[in-house]
Amino acid sequence: MIRNLTTRLVVIVAIAALAIWIDTSEKLTIYNPINQTILYQRDVSPRLGLDLRGGLQVLMEADLPEDASITAESMEVARTILENRTNALGVAENTIQVAGDRRIVGEFPGVQDSDAVLATIQQTGLLEFIDTGDVSLPEGLEVLTDFSPGGTPIPAPEPLEDGSVPTVYRTIMTGADLKSVSVVSGQLAGAYQIAFTLSDDGSRVFGVHTAANVGKYLTIVLDKKVISSPRIDSAITGGEGVITGNYTAESANAFAVQLRYGSLPIPLKIVETRYIGATLGEDSLQKSLIAGLVGMTIVILFMGLYYRLPGIVADIAILFFAAVAFALFKWIPVTLTLPGIAGFLLSTGSALDANILIFERIKEELRSGRTLEQSIDQGWLRARSSIFDSNMATVITSLILFWFGSSFGATIVKGFSLTLMLGVAISLFTAIFVTRSLLALVLKYFKPKNLEFWFGI
Repeated sequence: MIRNLTTRLVVIVAIAALAIWIDTSEKLTIYNPINQTILYQRDVSPRLGLDLRGGLQVLMEADLPEDASITAESMEVARTILENRTNALGVAENTIQVAGDRRIVGEFPGVQDSDAVLATIQQTGLLEFIDTGDVSLPEGLEVLTDFSPGGTPIPAPEPLEDGSVPTVYRTIMTGADLKSVSVVSGQLAGAYQIAFTLSDDGSRVFGVHTAANVGKYLTIVLDKKVISSPRIDSAITGGEGVITGNYTAESANAFAVQLRYGSLPIPLKIVETRYIGATLGEDSLQKSLIAGLVGMTIVILFMGLYYRLPGIVADIAILFFAAVAFALFKWIPVTLTLPGIAGFLLSTGSALDANILIFERIKEELRSGRTLEQSIDQGWLRARSSIFDSNMATVITSLILFWFGSSFGATIVKGFSLTLMLGVAISLFTAIFVTRSLLALVLKYFKPKNLEFWFGI
């Protein structure tokens, strides 16, 4: 049987206790017993996907000609910037991923103000610092600059109605040269400033320009619209500076977000938006939970009635599997969707399949005349390779599906493969480690005489 049974049971109890703690908590908090200060805190509330919680889905595409060259690195940088900007709005459970060569899919579960998210996405274009000389431009004014993303030629500006030609301002540098942006307090009470740090190249360009243009204006433009037009009070040669103005805490933070996350390497346009109501998501969640409970109940009854004593032990192990899997989903955290729940339920079948293989091997060994201990040892030994091979095949398939979902923006496939892969890994541990240990514990104190009845031979 098992020599280190006590150690195994301690590990199982510890894992089960930790899983139950996570499953029943929204936030984990560990206090210092001496002064009751918080040593560790983590949010473990379940994350529900768009189809269960409701929210907004946005499909974006590179706003460049079809023949324009777009690198995978540029798309990934754009995805990260979009994620950071929407997170700054408080949409912390968003999912933004690259779909193909020139598209990005954004999902925002539980979004209440969809207009704010769409406005933020539409504003995440090109950030430029332009030379406006002695003129301070008003906020919101649309301007023309000599910089174009993607290297496309700048068309000549068309004359206005009065015959005059619009001014084309020179771009000194773009937001790509910003290293960090933060809000700091000004010298006066209640005043705020925006502090920034530049990259090495940005520091050099900025230093040369500010030294030659003290007293003039360096206007900051986002998507060709003025967001601020500060005056250069002195040369900024150290790669650090501050932007002053009549900023409140809210306006300074909003401006800092625009500066920090405003420089997309490629322009994007919104191709399609889709809103899923919370009522539909709640209904889907309730039906999924009912289906899972009904399926789990049927499985537990079948295992207990057909495999008798080992089946009852397997039922306890399956409950352990469910508790650990849900705790792991909350800890990572995994965004649960309908396909994700389906993947988890399918992995439950893998856990049962492993137990069934083991129990059938045990029954065959008992029929051949071996003792109970010999049958259990041989049953696990001979079924182990089949269990490992079948589960590895499922894991490999899940990895392929996960790659497919990540590459082509198929979030349904990605969620399904992730929960299936995690569930299979946990089910393998449960079948090999937990079920065997619990069965050994039962047989240590309960020595059945009628093996035909207790093992369903």
